[in-house]
Amino acid sequence: MPAVQQGMTEEMVASLVDVESADITDREKLAVRFAQRMATDHHSMDDDFFKELRAEFTDPEIFELGMITGQFIGYGRLISILDLENPEQPAAKESQHDHVK
Repeated sequence: MPAVQQGMTEEMVASLVDVESADITDREKLAVRFAQRMATDHHSMDDDFFKELRAEFTDPEIFELGMITGQFIGYGRLISILDLENPEQPAAKESQHDHVK
């Protein structure tokens, strides 16, 4: 379900640029920090960070957070490598497989 349908406003979403001053709960800030670290520096997720996570989340919640984050990271990378962000894409070239019957 989209964040806006769950009560997030456009301002709240925009405030995520600076997570620590964002208008979200401490638990939500921790979840965003988890997602940021997973996307940019997953090797930095040490025992101390997991101790902090486990103070707020159960192991199944951490697993779910990781799965969802991983899906979004993968989806974003797929969109990028397929250049689907570019609305000015050239038309697809015809392939030899287009004529196979």
